[in-house]
Amino acid sequence: MAPLISVIIPIFNERQSLPELLARVEAVDLDKEIILVDDGSTDGTRELLDGYRQRAGYRVVLQPKNQGKGAALREGFRHATGKIVIIQDADLEYNPAEYPRLIQPILEDLADVVYGSRFAGYPRRVLYFWHSVANKFLTLVSNMLTGINLTDMETCYKVFRREIIQQMPLKSQRFGFEPEVTVKVARAGYRIYEVPISYAGRTYAEGKKIGWKDAFDALWTLFFFRFVDRAAIPRPALTMIVPAAAAEVDVR
Repeated sequence: MAPLISVIIPIFNERQSLPELLARVEAVDLDKEIILVDDGSTDGTRELLDGYRQRAGYRVVLQPKNQGKGAALREGFRHATGKIVIIQDADLEYNPAEYPRLIQPILEDLADVVYGSRFAGYPRRVLYFWHSVANKFLTLVSNMLTGINLTDMETCYKVFRREIIQQMPLKSQRFGFEPEVTVKVARAGYRIYEVPISYAGRTYAEGKKIGWKDAFDALWTLFFFRFVDRAAIPRPALTMIVPAAAAEVDVR
């Protein structure tokens, strides 16, 4: 039987946060598989992952070299067998306890894709003003180009019916995954929901990796996949997803 969810975790040099993050993912009471894709870590993360290879419910994939978040996610999607795919960063900024809330619109057959929004309510750590400005600007441009009305295009928490993300022709190697997949799910006409999530952002001293260069790359990516790369987006047949037991999903 396929698990209800596949949690895809791209990893690069996250030895300090990874054990706590995985404990939080394991604690979520949903039928799941956890797919760890190491993107060429050099801080001892790969040695740490050896301890998870034999654990039930885990799959460990090692990229031959550092290629970027987008490349790691594509590899993780390829291995997914769950009915629903959730993207989870390897740090502690996003709370896995919110998975039931994130998948509920799909379980109710209201959505095909769900975004977890950091700007639609809920507690969040107060950090960088200009990062917030950049996020909101990129979301505004994304909305103008796609015609949809997201509040947080750059969020990590993106949730898909597995058939959709496995058949999506994705190309971005790094953080361009976020704008690319947004343009493509909008172009394909999938039903998209947003769910408010909490956010405990980290500082650069704590290991944050994304920077201003990535913001400019995201802007270029939005225009490229909106106006230049117009490849057809497959529309796989979708069926309603029913958990093995209703008690598995509790959105309180």
